[in-house]
Amino acid sequence: MPKRVMVGVVKSDRMSKSRRVEIPRQVRHPKFGKIIHRRTVCHVHDENEDSHEGDMVEIIESRPHSKLKRWELVRVVKKSEAIDIAAMRAAQKLKQESE
Repeated sequence: MPKRVMVGVVKSDRMSKSRRVEIPRQVRHPKFGKIIHRRTVCHVHDENEDSHEGDMVEIIESRPHSKLKRWELVRVVKKSEAIDIAAMRAAQKLKQESE
């Protein structure tokens, strides 16, 4: 049986070599027919720690690495464009102090 490959967004990168990836999906309500937005959460093994929060990644099904981790990172499809405001302000403060 082929391994499943999915694309999702990294929602947490706080753990060492592990990522929490959310895969959005849409399902139709069985009775009312309304489209409902759901998400699938996958815990992913990231050996080289290439991905960070907000990145879009491609993952593949693998052997169990731990109690929850059943996926591995294949590649980072798109890097996050979010700005770390706290780091930017700290750099700006250091620049002002040095002047």
